Amino acid sequence: MRNKLLFGRSIDTGSWVHGVDPRAKLTGMVLYLVAIVAVQSWIALAGVAIFSLAYMLSTRIPLKYYLKAAKPLWTLMVFIFIVQCLAVKEGPPLWQIGSWTLYQAGLSSGGIAALRMAMLVSFTAILTFTTTPGLLNQGMNGVLKPLRLIGISADRLTLMMSIALRFIPTILDETQKIVKAQAARGADLKELPWKEKGRMLVSLLVPVTVSAFRRAEELVLSMESRGYIIGAARSEYHYLAWRQRDTWFVVSYILLAVASVAYHWI
Repeated sequence: MRNKLLFGRSIDTGSWVHGVDPRAKLTGMVLYLVAIVAVQSWIALAGVAIFSLAYMLSTRIPLKYYLKAAKPLWTLMVFIFIVQCLAVKEGPPLWQIGSWTLYQAGLSSGGIAALRMAMLVSFTAILTFTTTPGLLNQGMNGVLKPLRLIGISADRLTLMMSIALRFIPTILDETQKIVKAQAARGADLKELPWKEKGRMLVSLLVPVTVSAFRRAEELVLSMESRGYIIGAARSEYHYLAWRQRDTWFVVSYILLAVASVAYHWI
């Protein structure tokens, strides 16, 4: 189960994208979100797709890993596609079943919405694929520092996000142990029908949740025993340095966002 999870896993290929400052990557991902939200046509979607494919290939990470990153959300993509097809009733009708009619604009809107979701999830995987958790935390802390001006602690938010990312494989390991224990007692998840699989997965929620709370309490006690204080001055193993390529990296995303928004309003 853990080996199939790609979210939060870094894959070092030595590409130039791996060496980009994590603050630049985080800024770029926010700008990419603006660009993908502004996409409302197939032409704009094709332009963003070419931009995304170019950056994916430049990481030297096989494209299948990006596709696997979006695979867990395929049900959500199908749901978005169906909702758009049902909601949009413009253009010539294509297909009619009883009282429901599929229109050309609805089909087009549904396809664009589903592909936008797939591209967003796949492309933002670059952030975790090319950045180690430690550097990602440093970059996140640097990006969130301006929030101190309004009384929000950047250190607290960064700590919460880093712990959440690190808890994902831990929770998966605990779930796998429980599944194996149930399989040893005769309740093999692979051999059960779909209805029984659903019931078994629901029954996993209680022990997994209890285990997560127990590990969280142990983590708090461990941090307190070591004198950890949020916001205290501390040294860093790696010091982030902004370079010219980081600037050009952000500029490329700015141009993408501006082009997408401008094309939408023209």
